[in-house]
This record gives sequence, C-alpha cells and structure tokens, in this order.
Amino acid sequence: MAADPPGTDLTGAVLVAGTTSDAGKSALVAGICRFLHRRGVRVAPFKAQNMSNNSVVTPDGGEIGRAQAMQAFACGIAPGVDLNPVLLKPGSDRTSQVVVRGRADGQVSALSYRHRTAALSDVVAASLAELRSRYDVVVCEGAGSPAEINLRATDLANMGLARRNDLPVLVVGDIDRGGVLAHLFGTLAVLDPADQALVAGFVINKFRGDPRLLEPGLEQLRVLTGRPTLGVLPFAEGLWLDAEDSLSAVADGVLGSPAPPRGEQWLRVSVVRFPRISNATDAEALACEPGVAVRYVSEPSRIADTDVVVLPGSKSTVSDLAWLHASGMADAVRAHAAAGRPVLGICGGYQMLGRTIADPDGAEAEAGTVVDGLGLLDLDIAFDPVKHLGTPTATAWGEPVTGYEIHHGRVVRSGDPALVDGAGEGSDRGGVLGTHWHGLAENDGFRRLLLTRLAAEAGRDGFRVADDTSFHAERTRQVDLLADLVEHHLDTSTLEHVIGHGAPPDLPVLASGLAASRG
Repeated sequence: MAADPPGTDLTGAVLVAGTTSDAGKSALVAGICRFLHRRGVRVAPFKAQNMSNNSVVTPDGGEIGRAQAMQAFACGIAPGVDLNPVLLKPGSDRTSQVVVRGRADGQVSALSYRHRTAALSDVVAASLAELRSRYDVVVCEGAGSPAEINLRATDLANMGLARRNDLPVLVVGDIDRGGVLAHLFGTLAVLDPADQALVAGFVINKFRGDPRLLEPGLEQLRVLTGRPTLGVLPFAEGLWLDAEDSLSAVADGVLGSPAPPRGEQWLRVSVVRFPRISNATDAEALACEPGVAVRYVSEPSRIADTDVVVLPGSKSTVSDLAWLHASGMADAVRAHAAAGRPVLGICGGYQMLGRTIADPDGAEAEAGTVVDGLGLLDLDIAFDPVKHLGTPTATAWGEPVTGYEIHHGRVVRSGDPALVDGAGEGSDRGGVLGTHWHGLAENDGFRRLLLTRLAAEAGRDGFRVADDTSFHAERTRQVDLLADLVEHHLDTSTLEHVIGHGAPPDLPVLASGLAASRG
C-alpha cells in the first residue's frame, strides 16, 4: 500500500495517540519516521511530555526519553532536547522529577504538577515550533491515552497538543490486549466534539493471524465513526530494543531472541529488576550477542543458578537498595560474588556495590542519610544536589569507548582499579565490576572483552564470544523492520495525505453520555 515517493514536497505533522499505555505509539512513530526518512523526507519525532526512567544524554547536553533518541536514530538525526521538552522521571509512586528541556527542574506530585502545566505548555509549543521550522514533517507521540478525560484540562501531550497546533490524530490500539474495537470506538466517543474533529483514523497493532478476519469489524468501525483504519500491523517477535518502559518486560523471560551460542555453552545473565529501575536498556547490548540469555529477575531464587548478575541503574538508589535487602536479593548477590561468580553494577547499581552511600543535601533521600552498600567494591558515594550529565569518551581495556552519564551520586573515595582506564572511572576488581557510564556495552570491541571476562569468571569455558555482532547494525535492523511494517501494512497514501492536509473536514461527532454530561 506504499504511495509514490513524495520527494521533498511533503510537509506537515501528525500526532500518534494510543488507546492505552504500551499500545505501540513509540514503535509506530519510529516506523513512520523511518519510512519517511527512507523516502527522502526530512523528518523528526516529538513527544511533548514523557514519563519514563529510561533516558539518554543528548549531544546538546540535555536528558530526554530513550524512545525519542531511538526515533531520532530512525530519522537519521542527532537527538536533542526539543524532541522531548518535558520528561517526568518517577522516583516513587507519588512523586516524579521534572526534566524541562533536558535539565532537572524540581520534584512534583500528580496533583502539584497540574499547577506547572500552563507554563510548560509554552515550553512544549516553542520546541514543536522549532522542529517544524527545521524539518519537513514532525511525527508527534502522545502519552498514555487521550481518553483520560480527568486530565484533559492540563493535557500537554495528547488532544491538548493537537488542539493547540491543529494536528491530525491517528489512534493506535493493541489487539493483543483484547477489545481493541471497543477501545478505539470508546476513545473517540468520550472526546469533546472539537477533539473528535482532529481524529483522522485508526491503526491496529500486534495482530496475530489472518487480517481478513478483522475486516467486518473494521468496516463496522468505519460506519460507526466515519473514520478509516489505515492498517493492521502484525505482531513482530523481533522488536525489543530501546523499550520505552523497562517494567513492561516480563520478569524471568529471555530478553530478545538470542541466537544459538558460538561455543558449547550459554552465558546466563540476570538483571535485577529494581522497583525504580532506570536505563535497563544497558542489558540489551548484552542480549544482542549469540549465546547470551538475559533475564530480568526480582526474587532471590533466580540468582542461585545464574552466571552473571547485573545491578542496573536506579532512579531511587537508596530506596531500591532497601528493597534489595528486604527482598533477600542483597544476600543472594553477595552469595553469588562469594562463590566467585561475576557481578556488574551500572550507575545506581554500581553505587550499591560500594561501602557507603551518603545524601547530605537530600538530593534523593532525606537530607543527611547515610546507608551501607553491599561492600563488594571499595568505594564511597555521596549525592550532589545537581545531576551530572555527560557523553564521555575514553578507552577501556585498550578499546575506544563512548557512553553517557546521568547521576547525582559521585565517587568520593575509591580503592579500586579503574574500569574505564582512559578516564579513571569505575571499578575493576576482577569478578566485581562497576561503572557510572551507561552504554558501555554498546561498544562492540569492549562488549566482547567484557563477555569473555564474565564467562571466564563464571567458569563458562565453553562460551565463545561472536566477533561479528554489531549493536549499531542490530538497532538499524530494528528501525528498518518498523519501517517495513508501515510500508507494507499501512495505507501510506492516506497517511501522507493526513500529514500534509490534516484531518478531513466534517467528520461525524459521536455522542456519549459523558459528552452529554459535559454539555
């Protein structure tokens, strides 16, 4: 259903909203972006407001959601703070850190955040206007669902964004959850008439089976709503890199689809799934390697027979360290290390492996807090009030490496040899390793050395690292797969018309009891 190549004359914008969180908005935006990029369109992604602890540091020195960085990669552009001007990073069930144009700007609760949205709406509008001035097309991603009518008055990312900028809207629903036709119809029905006027059509995601079975339902949906379904995207097993929310990954399930080992043995890696896990995507680079089986784990028995334990990043290091003790995971990690098997800590997980963690100014915990770490590394950590962001480069074990840093904690004393020797960063105590740098394992040469070391420490002499795995190539394959899904399963002619011309005029308005009660 691909349209004729548009050349460079396609201009406009579109908002991809979803019936629920995790309906496929991030993937569909990345697929549309990659599809247009492959056809010569200058395109950029945009998410006005994101809530995620998976983030990256951009070349312009700010912090944005990981999904927007992945979407920028799909567009062939460098990520920047305008792609995600507002990022909420949950630190507890009730509070989040607010990141505005890449910089931390206080803490909010769900209720207090409402008082900031008016000012943030101007920030969002300025970032979107900047992108639209620089690119032919901007593909916007909503947040959660536009049908959250209790939040409509302060909405920054869904119909509030669409109304303010006259954006046509596509609503995507996940059929894997069941009830997708009701989700699509109901999402439209609860919106105000002016919001409904911007909804141009629907997309169904993660379908398994023969799409002809859906055709009667899709036709009824068109008759009921006056809007077409632009396509039905099939379920794709091969999509797993750069997850928007690491907590959507099922504990104990293998991450990705690892190829068979090159040697005689698998290397089994367990990544501790903290309640406030952040940047768990570090594990994805390990999971790209043949013969490496990576799992998220959340209880002690899953560590008993694993080869490698990874303590990933955490948005709430002190709180997650307390959970580590209360759950019995701390004793399991110590026992694992005492048995001579390797442990790797990254950012917050690295800090937990040290002797003490202090928070003198209350950057994360109560001011003056000092807690004991696991004592597996010889270092002491103190939190700074100002978050450290960076995109460093150096060498590690003789290999050139790049990474990114997002942390309040800093090493105030260390008796450990450095892991990133070219920068004097991290700890290398043989079987126990740690670093503040995210993304180290994305460096192919270093990752091979790391896996070889971990396998040796774990006694997996039959494991052989592959010499031809490219993390960059795997990421490219993933975004091209998304573009292929768009090209082959969406009505791209209609998609381009919507982008260029907006929602069709005189779309019917659905009446609902909610709409009547508001009228």
